[in-house]
Amino acid sequence: MFRQMRSDIQTVLDNDPAARSKLEVIFTYSGLHAIWAHRIAHALYKRRCCTLSRIVSQFSRFMTGIEIHPGARIGDRLFIDHGMGVVIGETCEIGNDVVIYQGVTLGGTGKEKGKRHPTIGNNVVIGSGAKILGSFTVGDQSNIGSNSVVLKEVPPNSTVVGIPGKIVRQDGKRRDRLSHQLPDPVVDSIRLLQEEIERLRGEVSELKREKARCD
Repeated sequence: MFRQMRSDIQTVLDNDPAARSKLEVIFTYSGLHAIWAHRIAHALYKRRCCTLSRIVSQFSRFMTGIEIHPGARIGDRLFIDHGMGVVIGETCEIGNDVVIYQGVTLGGTGKEKGKRHPTIGNNVVIGSGAKILGSFTVGDQSNIGSNSVVLKEVPPNSTVVGIPGKIVRQDGKRRDRLSHQLPDPVVDSIRLLQEEIERLRGEVSELKREKARCD
């Protein structure tokens, strides 16, 4: 247990350049406190002490602003930076070396039973305000952009941005061609405007020709 706690502290020092000492991390980092509280709550949850585990998690939420359901499974070296507003659902699974910023939701899309929250792979970075909703996997080494809303599977080594989330880079290569194939109301509106401009240009040219003949 103490070895894991030392690993958690070192994870903060490795990921946050503002962290200056171990004492500062231990006493002031709410993300670290939420993870430690979750480990206690999860241990109680696995022993079917559901009410007590929820009491621990709700106390942690009150103290840190981070809500992690006791049933969620979290790997090693999770770093929650500026964690206010983070929500992690009951059937969520998080791999190793994941970074989560403030306002992130790892939630479900309804009241369905069973696995209803996402599975986050290893070495994933989830930007501020991102929402990952549903029972699917975000692959290893992926990056989720700030304020993105992700509703479907994300392959490994991908970068996802937008609402709804779209893959803009995979395995180090841009995915422009794919993004152009996806429906986009802004792109569609611009295309319609361009067509209308071309039509009006044609009409203006015809009017100029007719005026020239009359003169």
